[in-house]
Amino acid sequence: MSKTKTAFFCSNCGYESAKWSGKCPSCEQWNTFVEEVIVKGTDKKQSEWKEFAGLSTGVKTISLLNVVSGEERRILTADSELNRVLGGGIVTGSIVLTGGEPGIGKSTLFLQVALQLENIITLYISGEESEQQIKMRADRLRMENENFYLLTETNTQTIFQEIKKLRPQLVIVDSVQTLQSPYIDSAPGSVSQIRESAAEFQRFAKETNTPVFLIGHITKDGSIAGPKILEHMVDTVLQFEGDPNYAYRILRTLKNRFGSSSELGIYEMTGAGMRQVSNPSEILITQKEEQLSGVAIAATMEGVRPLLIEVQALVTQSIYGTPQRTNTGFDLRRLQLLLAVLEKRGGFHFGLKDVFINIAGGLKVEDPSIDLAVLSALLSSYEDVALPSHICFAGEVGLSGEIRAVNRIEQRIAEAEKLGFEKIIISKYNKGLGKNKFTIEIMQLGKVEELYQYLF
Repeated sequence: MSKTKTAFFCSNCGYESAKWSGKCPSCEQWNTFVEEVIVKGTDKKQSEWKEFAGLSTGVKTISLLNVVSGEERRILTADSELNRVLGGGIVTGSIVLTGGEPGIGKSTLFLQVALQLENIITLYISGEESEQQIKMRADRLRMENENFYLLTETNTQTIFQEIKKLRPQLVIVDSVQTLQSPYIDSAPGSVSQIRESAAEFQRFAKETNTPVFLIGHITKDGSIAGPKILEHMVDTVLQFEGDPNYAYRILRTLKNRFGSSSELGIYEMTGAGMRQVSNPSEILITQKEEQLSGVAIAATMEGVRPLLIEVQALVTQSIYGTPQRTNTGFDLRRLQLLLAVLEKRGGFHFGLKDVFINIAGGLKVEDPSIDLAVLSALLSSYEDVALPSHICFAGEVGLSGEIRAVNRIEQRIAEAEKLGFEKIIISKYNKGLGKNKFTIEIMQLGKVEELYQYLF
Protein backbone atom coordinates (compact mmCIF):
# COMPACT_ATOMS: atom_id res chain seq x y z
CA MET A 1 0.00 0.00 0.00
CA SER A 2 1.19 3.50 -0.78
CA LYS A 3 1.53 5.70 2.27
CA THR A 4 -0.93 8.59 2.09
CA LYS A 5 -0.07 11.88 3.72
CA THR A 6 -0.83 15.58 3.44
CA ALA A 7 1.51 18.42 2.66
CA PHE A 8 1.22 22.20 2.41
CA PHE A 9 1.93 23.98 -0.88
CA CYS A 10 2.43 27.69 -1.58
CA SER A 11 -0.19 28.67 -4.17
CA ASN A 12 2.13 31.42 -5.45
CA CYS A 13 5.45 29.63 -6.04
CA GLY A 14 4.68 25.93 -5.41
CA TYR A 15 6.97 25.59 -2.36
CA GLU A 16 6.23 22.39 -0.39
CA SER A 17 6.23 22.29 3.40
CA ALA A 18 5.41 19.61 5.99
CA LYS A 19 3.47 22.09 8.14
CA TRP A 20 1.44 25.26 7.65
CA SER A 21 3.21 28.59 7.80
CA GLY A 22 1.87 32.12 7.61
CA LYS A 23 4.68 33.35 5.37
CA CYS A 24 6.22 31.38 2.50
CA PRO A 25 10.02 31.13 3.01
CA SER A 26 10.58 30.94 -0.75
CA CYS A 27 8.59 33.86 -2.24
CA GLU A 28 7.86 35.64 1.10
CA GLN A 29 4.12 35.97 0.39
CA TRP A 30 1.64 35.83 3.26
CA ASN A 31 -1.30 33.38 3.64
CA THR A 32 -0.56 31.41 0.46
CA PHE A 33 -0.19 27.88 1.95
CA VAL A 34 -2.94 25.35 1.13
CA GLU A 35 -3.17 21.78 2.41
CA GLU A 36 -3.34 18.96 -0.16
CA VAL A 37 -3.41 15.15 0.04
CA ILE A 38 -0.48 13.56 -1.78
CA VAL A 39 0.55 9.96 -2.38
CA LYS A 40 4.15 8.97 -1.81
CA GLY A 41 5.74 5.67 -2.74
CA THR A 42 4.37 5.27 -6.28
CA ASP A 43 7.20 4.54 -8.71
CA LYS A 44 7.06 6.82 -11.74
CA LYS A 45 8.63 5.66 -14.97
CA GLN A 46 11.04 8.52 -15.57
CA SER A 47 12.64 6.93 -18.64
CA GLU A 48 9.51 5.71 -20.48
CA TRP A 49 9.64 8.49 -23.10
CA LYS A 50 13.31 7.83 -23.88
CA GLU A 51 12.42 4.20 -24.57
CA PHE A 52 9.43 5.37 -26.66
CA ALA A 53 11.70 7.68 -28.71
CA GLY A 54 14.36 4.99 -29.10
CA LEU A 55 16.97 6.83 -27.01
CA SER A 56 19.39 5.53 -24.41
CA THR A 57 17.85 5.56 -20.91
CA GLY A 58 21.17 5.73 -19.08
CA VAL A 59 21.98 8.96 -17.24
CA LYS A 60 25.53 10.21 -17.70
CA THR A 61 27.46 13.44 -17.33
CA ILE A 62 28.76 14.91 -20.59
CA SER A 63 31.11 17.77 -21.46
CA LEU A 64 29.55 20.75 -23.24
CA LEU A 65 32.21 20.43 -25.97
CA ASN A 66 30.95 16.91 -26.76
CA VAL A 67 27.32 18.00 -27.19
CA VAL A 68 26.38 18.05 -30.90
CA SER A 69 24.34 21.18 -31.65
CA GLY A 70 21.32 20.17 -33.71
CA GLU A 71 19.56 22.40 -36.20
CA GLU A 72 16.61 24.26 -34.66
CA ARG A 73 13.60 22.89 -36.53
CA ARG A 74 10.37 24.86 -36.59
CA ILE A 75 6.86 24.05 -37.78
CA LEU A 76 5.45 26.96 -39.78
CA THR A 77 1.71 27.41 -39.29
CA ALA A 78 -0.68 29.17 -41.66
CA ASP A 79 -1.01 31.89 -38.99
CA SER A 80 1.76 34.46 -39.60
CA GLU A 81 0.88 36.36 -36.39
CA LEU A 82 1.41 33.25 -34.22
CA ASN A 83 4.64 32.43 -36.12
CA ARG A 84 6.06 35.86 -35.33
CA VAL A 85 4.99 35.82 -31.67
CA LEU A 86 6.71 32.42 -31.23
CA GLY A 87 9.89 33.76 -32.86
CA GLY A 88 9.47 32.25 -36.34
CA GLY A 89 7.25 29.18 -35.92
CA ILE A 90 6.64 26.31 -33.46
CA VAL A 91 9.98 24.89 -32.22
CA THR A 92 9.94 21.08 -32.05
CA GLY A 93 10.16 19.85 -28.46
CA SER A 94 9.00 23.19 -27.04
CA ILE A 95 6.23 23.58 -24.46
CA VAL A 96 4.10 26.74 -24.77
CA LEU A 97 1.70 28.06 -22.11
CA THR A 98 -1.11 30.41 -23.22
CA GLY A 99 -3.33 32.27 -20.74
CA GLY A 100 -6.29 34.58 -21.21
CA GLU A 101 -9.69 35.71 -19.95
CA PRO A 102 -12.65 33.30 -20.27
CA GLY A 103 -14.31 33.66 -23.68
CA ILE A 104 -11.45 35.67 -25.18
CA GLY A 105 -10.94 33.05 -27.93
CA LYS A 106 -8.02 30.83 -26.80
CA SER A 107 -9.71 27.55 -27.77
CA THR A 108 -10.94 29.02 -31.06
CA LEU A 109 -7.46 30.29 -31.99
CA PHE A 110 -5.65 26.99 -31.35
CA LEU A 111 -8.38 24.86 -32.91
CA GLN A 112 -8.12 27.06 -36.01
CA VAL A 113 -4.30 26.79 -36.06
CA ALA A 114 -4.47 22.97 -35.66
CA LEU A 115 -7.06 22.52 -38.40
CA GLN A 116 -4.90 24.54 -40.83
CA LEU A 117 -1.88 22.20 -40.28
CA GLU A 118 -2.91 19.64 -42.88
CA ASN A 119 0.40 17.73 -43.03
CA ILE A 120 0.90 17.51 -39.25
CA ILE A 121 -0.78 14.86 -37.07
CA THR A 122 -2.33 16.92 -34.28
CA LEU A 123 -3.94 15.67 -31.05
CA TYR A 124 -6.32 18.11 -29.36
CA ILE A 125 -6.94 17.12 -25.72
CA SER A 126 -9.96 18.78 -24.09
CA GLY A 127 -10.88 18.42 -20.45
CA GLU A 128 -13.62 21.04 -20.61
CA GLU A 129 -15.66 20.31 -23.75
CA SER A 130 -17.21 17.27 -25.40
CA GLU A 131 -16.40 16.05 -28.92
CA GLN A 132 -19.73 17.47 -30.14
CA GLN A 133 -18.93 20.96 -28.83
CA ILE A 134 -15.52 20.97 -30.55
CA LYS A 135 -17.13 19.66 -33.77
CA MET A 136 -19.66 22.53 -33.62
CA ARG A 137 -16.82 25.03 -33.32
CA ALA A 138 -14.94 23.41 -36.23
CA ASP A 139 -18.12 23.61 -38.35
CA ARG A 140 -18.39 27.31 -37.51
CA LEU A 141 -14.78 27.76 -38.63
CA ARG A 142 -15.67 25.83 -41.86
CA MET A 143 -12.49 23.75 -41.66
CA GLU A 144 -11.74 20.04 -41.94
CA ASN A 145 -8.52 18.09 -41.49
CA GLU A 146 -8.11 14.31 -41.64
CA ASN A 147 -4.91 14.53 -39.54
CA PHE A 148 -6.72 16.23 -36.63
CA TYR A 149 -7.66 13.96 -33.69
CA LEU A 150 -9.73 14.66 -30.57
CA LEU A 151 -9.41 13.25 -27.06
CA THR A 152 -11.69 14.28 -24.19
CA GLU A 153 -9.81 13.03 -21.14
CA THR A 154 -8.26 14.48 -17.98
CA ASN A 155 -6.21 11.55 -16.60
CA THR A 156 -2.60 12.10 -17.72
CA GLN A 157 -1.69 8.39 -17.89
CA THR A 158 -4.71 7.61 -20.11
CA ILE A 159 -3.70 10.55 -22.32
CA PHE A 160 -0.13 9.25 -22.65
CA GLN A 161 -1.40 5.76 -23.60
CA GLU A 162 -3.39 7.34 -26.45
CA ILE A 163 -0.35 9.42 -27.45
CA LYS A 164 1.75 6.24 -27.73
CA LYS A 165 -0.85 4.72 -30.10
CA LEU A 166 -1.31 7.84 -32.27
CA ARG A 167 2.27 9.28 -32.21
CA PRO A 168 1.13 12.90 -32.88
CA GLN A 169 3.50 15.62 -34.14
CA LEU A 170 1.71 18.37 -32.17
CA VAL A 171 -0.27 18.18 -28.90
CA ILE A 172 -2.71 20.86 -27.66
CA VAL A 173 -4.07 20.62 -24.09
CA ASP A 174 -7.20 22.62 -23.18
CA SER A 175 -6.68 23.27 -20.34
CA VAL A 176 -3.82 22.42 -17.98
CA GLN A 177 -5.99 23.17 -14.91
CA THR A 178 -8.33 20.25 -15.76
CA LEU A 179 -5.56 17.60 -15.90
CA GLN A 180 -5.25 15.04 -13.13
CA SER A 181 -2.19 12.87 -12.47
CA PRO A 182 -2.84 9.55 -10.67
CA TYR A 183 0.44 10.07 -8.77
CA ILE A 184 -1.07 13.00 -6.82
CA ASP A 185 -4.16 12.43 -4.69
CA SER A 186 -5.63 15.94 -4.82
CA ALA A 187 -8.30 17.72 -6.84
CA PRO A 188 -7.68 18.94 -10.44
CA GLY A 189 -6.58 22.59 -10.48
CA SER A 190 -4.71 22.36 -7.17
CA VAL A 191 -1.09 23.52 -6.94
CA SER A 192 0.43 20.03 -6.82
CA GLN A 193 -1.80 18.69 -9.65
CA ILE A 194 -0.95 21.57 -12.02
CA ARG A 195 2.77 21.25 -11.24
CA GLU A 196 2.86 17.46 -11.68
CA SER A 197 0.73 17.42 -14.87
CA ALA A 198 2.84 20.15 -16.46
CA ALA A 199 6.04 18.30 -15.46
CA GLU A 200 4.80 15.09 -17.12
CA PHE A 201 4.04 16.96 -20.37
CA GLN A 202 7.41 18.72 -20.14
CA ARG A 203 9.23 15.35 -19.95
CA PHE A 204 7.16 14.07 -22.88
CA ALA A 205 7.91 17.18 -25.02
CA LYS A 206 11.66 17.20 -24.37
CA GLU A 207 12.29 13.46 -24.73
CA THR A 208 10.13 12.88 -27.84
CA ASN A 209 10.80 16.28 -29.51
CA THR A 210 7.05 16.90 -29.80
CA PRO A 211 5.76 20.48 -29.36
CA VAL A 212 3.03 20.90 -26.72
CA PHE A 213 0.61 23.81 -26.25
CA LEU A 214 -0.91 24.18 -22.78
CA ILE A 215 -3.94 26.48 -22.58
CA GLY A 216 -4.30 27.93 -19.06
CA HIS A 217 -6.85 29.79 -16.98
CA ILE A 218 -6.09 33.13 -15.33
CA THR A 219 -6.96 34.50 -11.89
CA LYS A 220 -9.04 37.60 -11.12
CA ASP A 221 -5.96 39.83 -11.11
CA GLY A 222 -4.94 38.64 -14.61
CA SER A 223 -2.02 36.31 -13.80
CA ILE A 224 -1.98 32.67 -14.97
CA ALA A 225 -3.69 30.39 -12.42
CA GLY A 226 -1.48 27.96 -10.52
CA PRO A 227 1.99 28.27 -9.02
CA LYS A 228 4.55 30.64 -10.56
CA ILE A 229 6.76 27.59 -11.14
CA LEU A 230 4.40 26.66 -14.01
CA GLU A 231 5.67 29.67 -16.01
CA HIS A 232 9.30 28.75 -15.20
CA MET A 233 8.84 25.16 -16.44
CA VAL A 234 7.62 26.06 -19.94
CA ASP A 235 9.66 27.53 -22.81
CA THR A 236 7.21 30.20 -23.92
CA VAL A 237 4.43 32.07 -22.11
CA LEU A 238 1.80 33.85 -24.23
CA GLN A 239 -0.95 36.15 -22.99
CA PHE A 240 -4.13 36.40 -25.08
CA GLU A 241 -5.86 39.65 -24.17
CA GLY A 242 -8.38 42.14 -25.45
CA ASP A 243 -11.30 44.28 -24.46
CA PRO A 244 -14.63 42.38 -24.75
CA ASN A 245 -16.14 45.60 -26.13
CA TYR A 246 -13.72 45.55 -29.08
CA ALA A 247 -13.43 42.92 -31.79
CA TYR A 248 -9.62 42.99 -31.63
CA ARG A 249 -7.50 40.50 -29.68
CA ILE A 250 -3.81 40.82 -28.85
CA LEU A 251 -1.46 37.82 -28.48
CA ARG A 252 1.49 39.03 -26.39
CA THR A 253 4.74 37.22 -25.50
CA LEU A 254 5.68 37.33 -21.82
CA LYS A 255 8.58 34.83 -22.04
CA ASN A 256 10.26 33.15 -25.01
CA ARG A 257 13.41 31.02 -24.98
CA PHE A 258 13.46 30.91 -28.80
CA GLY A 259 12.86 34.54 -29.78
CA SER A 260 11.98 38.07 -28.68
CA SER A 261 9.94 38.33 -25.47
CA SER A 262 8.22 41.58 -26.52
CA GLU A 263 6.38 40.48 -29.66
CA LEU A 264 2.76 41.19 -30.48
CA GLY A 265 0.16 39.59 -32.75
CA ILE A 266 -3.20 41.23 -33.49
CA TYR A 267 -6.40 39.38 -34.45
CA GLU A 268 -9.96 40.36 -35.18
CA MET A 269 -12.68 38.12 -33.74
CA THR A 270 -15.23 37.26 -36.44
CA GLY A 271 -18.06 34.74 -36.77
CA ALA A 272 -15.74 32.49 -38.79
CA GLY A 273 -12.86 32.54 -36.28
CA MET A 274 -9.82 34.73 -35.75
CA ARG A 275 -8.75 36.94 -38.66
CA GLN A 276 -5.11 38.06 -38.74
CA VAL A 277 -4.60 41.84 -38.81
CA SER A 278 -1.48 42.28 -40.92
CA ASN A 279 -1.43 46.12 -40.80
CA PRO A 280 -2.71 47.15 -37.34
CA SER A 281 -1.73 50.84 -37.77
CA GLU A 282 -4.65 51.37 -40.14
CA ILE A 283 -7.22 50.10 -37.62
CA LEU A 284 -5.66 51.95 -34.67
CA ILE A 285 -6.01 55.34 -36.41
CA THR A 286 -9.61 56.45 -36.85
CA GLN A 287 -10.54 58.12 -40.11
CA LYS A 288 -12.09 61.54 -39.38
CA GLU A 289 -13.81 63.94 -41.75
CA GLU A 290 -12.98 67.03 -39.68
CA GLN A 291 -10.00 67.97 -37.53
CA LEU A 292 -10.52 67.76 -33.78
CA SER A 293 -8.35 69.10 -30.99
CA GLY A 294 -6.65 66.76 -28.52
CA VAL A 295 -5.68 64.06 -31.04
CA ALA A 296 -2.06 63.14 -31.88
CA ILE A 297 -0.51 60.15 -33.67
CA ALA A 298 2.40 58.32 -31.98
CA ALA A 299 4.92 56.05 -33.72
CA THR A 300 5.54 53.25 -31.21
CA MET A 301 7.20 49.81 -31.23
CA GLU A 302 5.83 46.50 -29.96
CA GLY A 303 8.76 44.10 -30.03
CA VAL A 304 10.24 44.55 -33.49
CA ARG A 305 6.95 45.72 -34.97
CA PRO A 306 6.31 49.45 -35.58
CA LEU A 307 2.77 50.64 -34.84
CA LEU A 308 1.09 54.00 -35.34
CA ILE A 309 -1.51 54.63 -32.64
CA GLU A 310 -3.91 57.45 -31.91
CA VAL A 311 -3.58 59.30 -28.58
CA GLN A 312 -6.66 61.24 -27.46
CA ALA A 313 -6.59 63.90 -24.73
CA LEU A 314 -9.30 66.02 -23.15
CA VAL A 315 -8.50 68.97 -20.85
CA THR A 316 -11.47 70.69 -19.17
CA GLN A 317 -12.02 73.11 -16.32
CA SER A 318 -12.26 71.28 -12.99
CA ILE A 319 -15.63 71.58 -11.23
CA TYR A 320 -14.53 69.88 -8.02
CA GLY A 321 -11.74 70.92 -5.66
CA THR A 322 -9.39 68.11 -6.68
CA PRO A 323 -8.89 67.82 -10.47
CA GLN A 324 -9.35 64.37 -12.05
CA ARG A 325 -6.59 62.41 -13.82
CA THR A 326 -8.17 59.60 -15.83
CA ASN A 327 -6.32 57.38 -18.30
CA THR A 328 -7.00 54.33 -20.48
CA GLY A 329 -4.09 52.33 -21.88
CA PHE A 330 -1.43 54.72 -20.53
CA ASP A 331 0.49 54.79 -17.24
CA LEU A 332 -1.11 57.24 -14.77
CA ARG A 333 2.23 58.09 -13.11
CA ARG A 334 3.71 58.88 -16.52
CA LEU A 335 0.78 61.21 -17.22
CA GLN A 336 1.33 63.05 -13.91
CA LEU A 337 5.03 63.41 -14.77
CA LEU A 338 4.22 64.98 -18.17
CA LEU A 339 1.71 67.37 -16.58
CA ALA A 340 4.37 68.43 -14.04
CA VAL A 341 6.84 69.10 -16.90
CA LEU A 342 4.24 71.28 -18.68
CA GLU A 343 3.53 73.17 -15.42
CA LYS A 344 7.20 73.78 -14.61
CA ARG A 345 8.78 74.22 -18.05
CA GLY A 346 5.87 75.66 -20.05
CA GLY A 347 3.90 77.61 -17.45
CA PHE A 348 0.61 75.83 -18.25
CA HIS A 349 -1.77 75.64 -15.26
CA PHE A 350 -2.96 72.03 -15.47
CA GLY A 351 -3.42 72.01 -11.67
CA LEU A 352 -6.87 73.56 -12.19
CA LYS A 353 -7.91 71.26 -15.04
CA ASP A 354 -9.41 67.76 -15.36
CA VAL A 355 -7.25 65.65 -17.68
CA PHE A 356 -8.39 62.53 -19.58
CA ILE A 357 -6.11 60.38 -21.77
CA ASN A 358 -7.18 57.48 -24.01
CA ILE A 359 -5.17 55.20 -26.33
CA ALA A 360 -7.59 54.38 -29.16
CA GLY A 361 -8.31 50.75 -30.02
CA GLY A 362 -8.06 49.32 -26.50
CA LEU A 363 -4.25 49.00 -26.54
CA LYS A 364 -2.08 49.24 -23.42
CA VAL A 365 1.18 50.97 -24.35
CA GLU A 366 4.33 51.01 -22.19
CA ASP A 367 6.75 52.39 -24.78
CA PRO A 368 8.09 55.78 -23.48
CA SER A 369 8.33 57.05 -27.08
CA ILE A 370 4.63 58.05 -27.01
CA ASP A 371 5.41 60.80 -24.44
CA LEU A 372 5.75 63.40 -27.21
CA ALA A 373 2.37 62.49 -28.74
CA VAL A 374 0.65 62.54 -25.33
CA LEU A 375 2.18 65.94 -24.58
CA SER A 376 1.15 67.31 -28.00
CA ALA A 377 -2.42 66.01 -27.54
CA LEU A 378 -2.60 67.66 -24.09
CA LEU A 379 -1.41 71.01 -25.49
CA SER A 380 -3.81 70.70 -28.43
CA SER A 381 -6.79 70.16 -26.10
CA TYR A 382 -5.58 72.90 -23.70
CA GLU A 383 -5.39 75.46 -26.53
CA ASP A 384 -8.41 73.89 -28.32
CA VAL A 385 -6.43 73.93 -31.58
CA ALA A 386 -6.41 70.83 -33.80
CA LEU A 387 -3.02 69.40 -34.82
CA PRO A 388 -2.40 68.88 -38.57
CA SER A 389 -3.50 65.37 -39.61
CA HIS A 390 -0.28 64.68 -41.55
CA ILE A 391 2.06 64.93 -38.50
CA CYS A 392 3.11 62.11 -36.15
CA PHE A 393 5.44 62.01 -33.13
CA ALA A 394 8.17 59.76 -31.68
CA GLY A 395 10.10 60.92 -28.62
CA GLU A 396 10.53 60.52 -24.88
CA VAL A 397 10.17 63.57 -22.62
CA GLY A 398 12.60 64.08 -19.71
CA LEU A 399 11.99 65.87 -16.40
CA SER A 400 13.89 68.97 -17.53
CA GLY A 401 11.63 69.31 -20.58
CA GLU A 402 14.12 67.89 -23.08
CA ILE A 403 12.97 65.60 -25.91
CA ARG A 404 15.04 62.43 -25.63
CA ALA A 405 16.04 60.03 -28.41
CA VAL A 406 14.26 56.67 -28.79
CA ASN A 407 15.48 53.41 -30.33
CA ARG A 408 14.70 51.98 -33.80
CA ILE A 409 13.73 55.41 -35.07
CA GLU A 410 14.24 54.48 -38.75
CA GLN A 411 11.61 51.72 -38.52
CA ARG A 412 9.15 54.18 -36.98
CA ILE A 413 9.83 56.73 -39.74
CA ALA A 414 9.39 54.07 -42.44
CA GLU A 415 6.02 53.01 -40.99
CA ALA A 416 4.82 56.64 -40.86
CA GLU A 417 5.93 57.15 -44.46
CA LYS A 418 4.13 53.95 -45.56
CA LEU A 419 0.85 55.19 -44.06
CA GLY A 420 1.06 58.53 -45.92
CA PHE A 421 2.23 60.92 -43.19
CA GLU A 422 4.11 63.96 -44.48
CA LYS A 423 6.02 64.95 -41.33
CA ILE A 424 7.37 63.24 -38.19
CA ILE A 425 8.69 65.12 -35.13
CA ILE A 426 11.54 63.38 -33.29
CA SER A 427 14.40 64.28 -30.93
CA LYS A 428 17.40 66.19 -32.25
CA TYR A 429 19.57 63.78 -30.23
CA ASN A 430 18.84 60.91 -32.66
CA LYS A 431 22.24 60.80 -34.38
CA GLY A 432 23.30 59.05 -37.57
CA LEU A 433 19.89 59.30 -39.19
CA GLY A 434 19.85 58.65 -42.95
CA LYS A 435 17.34 61.33 -43.95
CA ASN A 436 18.08 60.77 -47.64
CA LYS A 437 16.38 57.37 -47.48
CA PHE A 438 12.98 58.90 -46.65
CA THR A 439 10.61 61.19 -48.56
CA ILE A 440 8.79 62.13 -45.32
CA GLU A 441 9.93 65.43 -43.73
CA ILE A 442 11.81 64.78 -40.46
CA MET A 443 11.62 67.61 -37.88
CA GLN A 444 14.13 67.33 -35.01
CA LEU A 445 13.47 69.31 -31.80
CA GLY A 446 15.27 69.39 -28.46
CA LYS A 447 12.90 71.07 -25.96
CA VAL A 448 9.20 71.08 -25.09
CA GLU A 449 9.18 74.89 -25.57
CA GLU A 450 10.36 74.45 -29.16
CA LEU A 451 7.55 71.93 -29.76
CA TYR A 452 4.92 74.40 -28.51
CA GLN A 453 6.29 77.23 -30.66
CA TYR A 454 6.42 74.98 -33.71
CA LEU A 455 2.87 73.57 -33.37
CA PHE A 456 0.99 76.64 -32.09
